Amino acid sequence: MSCDLMALATTGVQSLHPYEAGKPIEELERELGISNIIKLASNENPLGPSSKVLAAIEGVLADTTRYPDSNGFRLKKALHRHYGLDSHQITLGNGSNDVLELIARAFLNPGDEVVFSEYAFAVYPIVTQACSARAVVAPAHEYGHNLQAMSEAISDRTRLIFIANPNNPTGTALKHDELVAFLNAVPEHVIVVLDEAYTEYVEDEDFPDGLELLPHYPNLIVTRTFSKAWGLAGLRVGFAAACADITDLLNRVRQPFNVSHVALAAAEAVLDDQSYLQRSVELNRTGLEQLEAGLKAQGIGYIPGFGNFITADMARPAQPVFEALLREGVIVRPLAGYGMPSHLRISVGLPEENDRFLRALKQVLAC
Repeated sequence: MSCDLMALATTGVQSLHPYEAGKPIEELERELGISNIIKLASNENPLGPSSKVLAAIEGVLADTTRYPDSNGFRLKKALHRHYGLDSHQITLGNGSNDVLELIARAFLNPGDEVVFSEYAFAVYPIVTQACSARAVVAPAHEYGHNLQAMSEAISDRTRLIFIANPNNPTGTALKHDELVAFLNAVPEHVIVVLDEAYTEYVEDEDFPDGLELLPHYPNLIVTRTFSKAWGLAGLRVGFAAACADITDLLNRVRQPFNVSHVALAAAEAVLDDQSYLQRSVELNRTGLEQLEAGLKAQGIGYIPGFGNFITADMARPAQPVFEALLREGVIVRPLAGYGMPSHLRISVGLPEENDRFLRALKQVLAC
């Protein structure tokens, strides 16, 4: 007797395509049998972990037989010291992706609408479809968020709006006044999710800090991650900040022990290492300048960005360029899945890694 297992899944999951992460170094080694590979595909911090993080991890390894503190008391205290957030405003997650899914599960019913931008983070349509909600994709403006178009897309069925600032994968950013004007126009029954995964890298005075906006907008949720500037991508820890009522709802669907005790300790430790954050930001600034200059020298266009990556336009199908770079031992990120088939996203690496990418790209394009 056979059973159509696909038919047992929810409607949204049946047609869902899973998130495709950047190719791991180990996978490329297996496929091509090469070594000395550099990965500039997943917007990871090339600096390596903070020494305080390594010490904190060593200090808690003996507790691996114990469950972590499900409420994350110590990390929430550290977040209070660093950002001024109270514990009733914080929802901890297994990376900020986990928090984005919690938000969708807490607020979306089948048939509800979710507004986000063209060329926005791939997780937004995934969590929307998984909840059998309807994605409403607003057209972008110069690869960035068109807030006017997003505002016009709001209907009586809109429940969530996702905004990435800076945006991934394009690196574009919204300014303070335009974001505030948009928030003022959003109906109070619509939850706005401000995804600030790359905010620590931005040094523009006109860039908004979502956490400072929270007291003025009870329908606002700000998400942050420790995966980028803080260098904890492998440990998976992030958080959402919101009013107490929203936080209560998110914690109702949050899995117990969703952040490991190692990740909790590491995040607490790195928040106390401001010199590490500053070195990360400085390395990123000089790395972006290096990549921009190198792309210009080769006549390659790019999207001016504010994250820890640069999105370059190959002016041709980018997939063959991506595959040729793999054979040179350089992993970047093709963006056809985002509707950008001629673009590659390149994470900022160490100076020697950036230089190697630029040399490999020049050789590949010459062939």
